Amino acid sequence: MAIQLEANLEKLRASAPLVHNITNYVVMNFTANALLAIGASPVMAHAAEEVEDMVSIAGALVVNIGTLSAQWVDAMKLAMKKASELGKPIILDPVGAGATHYRNQMLRELLETAPPTIIRGNGSEILALAGASIQTKGVDSTADSTDSIGAAQALSERFGSVVSVSGAVDVIVQGNRTGWVSNGVPLMTKVTGMGCSASAIAGAFAAICRDPFEAAVSAAAAMGVCGELAHRDAKLPGSFQIAFLDKLAEVSPAHLAELSKVKFE
Repeated sequence: MAIQLEANLEKLRASAPLVHNITNYVVMNFTANALLAIGASPVMAHAAEEVEDMVSIAGALVVNIGTLSAQWVDAMKLAMKKASELGKPIILDPVGAGATHYRNQMLRELLETAPPTIIRGNGSEILALAGASIQTKGVDSTADSTDSIGAAQALSERFGSVVSVSGAVDVIVQGNRTGWVSNGVPLMTKVTGMGCSASAIAGAFAAICRDPFEAAVSAAAAMGVCGELAHRDAKLPGSFQIAFLDKLAEVSPAHLAELSKVKFE
């Protein structure tokens, strides 16, 4: 199976897709900067009164439930319904799935509103979303991505979604297709917003890729390669965060061709 990583990065930068994020307070700045750095155009719009209009002009919608509120959930539902009507990619990041009853209930309601194009989360979140009895540690994972493959396959079958599970090795599942991305460094887990940025960048690639599986693999590879490049220059979380943004801006198609570690089953 061939994934056009280099061509997808070039296309993303050439088109600079508008990515509509309904995301959480903690990561808004970092996520917006990550999208800008890689070449996309971010917008963070949460008001129910305008999300349908914003979705209409965006290339993709990213819904992230990190800091939930009833008002934001209403806006998320409106945005997801509109995106589904327009055939726009929807990326759902189920941050902290399994942590609280309220969070789980809101996720059920969002999934009933419109099927996501891509679901991207850590192992614990994917297990919880699939209905496994697991307690997450806040928004942190207590399960590895490889422990969640069955849950990812079940979610993919249930909703017709690509499911991207982050971990030491990222696993991307859709139907009978499975991709493994072995890029990245452990220091990425010490910077808040890395996973949320991965979801946003998946939205950017989904806006320019016809195949959402290819978009999810491209996003995971780009994130991981940039993490490795950043780690060459920065060994501590504060400097690493800045170096990572720099590498998102600097990464070339040649870097992806040389450094990406992607395989398929």
